[in-house]
Amino acid sequence: MAKAQGSGSAQGVHTTTNDILLQAHTFSSPRHTTRYWEAGPADGPLMIFVHGWPEIGLMWRAQVEAFASEGWRCIAPDMRGYGGSSAPAPSEAYALKEIVDDMVELHDHLGARPAVWVGHDLGSPVVGAIAAHHAARCRRAVFVSVPYSPEAFALPSLVPLVDRELYPADGYPDGPWDYYRFYTTHFDQTVGDFDADIPATLAAIYRQGNPAAIGKVYRSALVSANGGWFGSARRAPAVQPDPTLWPPADFDALVEAFRARGFRTANAWYLNDTANLVYAHAAPDGGRLRQPVLFVNGNWDALCDITHGRLGDPMRSTCQDLSVTGLPAGHWLPLERKTELTEAIQSWLKAKGL
Repeated sequence: MAKAQGSGSAQGVHTTTNDILLQAHTFSSPRHTTRYWEAGPADGPLMIFVHGWPEIGLMWRAQVEAFASEGWRCIAPDMRGYGGSSAPAPSEAYALKEIVDDMVELHDHLGARPAVWVGHDLGSPVVGAIAAHHAARCRRAVFVSVPYSPEAFALPSLVPLVDRELYPADGYPDGPWDYYRFYTTHFDQTVGDFDADIPATLAAIYRQGNPAAIGKVYRSALVSANGGWFGSARRAPAVQPDPTLWPPADFDALVEAFRARGFRTANAWYLNDTANLVYAHAAPDGGRLRQPVLFVNGNWDALCDITHGRLGDPMRSTCQDLSVTGLPAGHWLPLERKTELTEAIQSWLKAKGL
């Protein structure tokens, strides 16, 4: 079991939800440092919330507060390259196995009791890899927005699932994953464009879902044609953040985290398809998950909605005990539907005996 070199409260964020106090701690091993947010009783059942791009652990505030008030020990780490956690320079440091190893070390530090793991966006592949490669650590798995795939979250796995009626191959070879391809071919530009005005970038990224987007070509399919997410402007438009998504103080913390790090390390998560595929193929039993699995779909998520295409097919064929529920939201489900997501997970856990 890894030992903490530095462990203790670095910052407390007081909330009004049943007087729940989120505390920030830092755990360091010889290979990595993880800052994580914690709430709830130390002897409660363990629930670990894994964020994705471009987030920090505080994005789970509403869910952490709710479950902690019910007696769960809730942990929300800043992932590698984000927030207060280590951000190594080499792009290969952001291969999925490295990130999973971070979580294994953190889990050991927390006592290694089997946990409920909850992942959103690129946090979902992390949770999926833990469930597949380290099954004893995962008693239940929840995937939010991005479904599980035993073939890894990688372009060679995603592109064959593209809806070719909506995205004909001659016009949209990568379909809505064109933005992902652009990251791999124009990496420095993507970083520079996002870093040009970090508050505006984050405000532009975090917008509510729109039901009118379903069934139409999504803007992520046009990134290459437009020369980047923001076109010739090469910077995000001036928009105000949506306070119904991020509480203003947490949005300020998000902005400060990206001002300190920029987008380079966050975007580097997209640069390791080859290594991630090799890692996925090494999973026991072909990556089949035997634990109960919940997938929460954003019904207005124009990129990852599984009800209008084949993106969810690998999950359906490899999860032995799968439940699927949908919420009227876009991609940022933990922020757009704070209470509803919590209730969906609560209901499912109760149905599964927890």
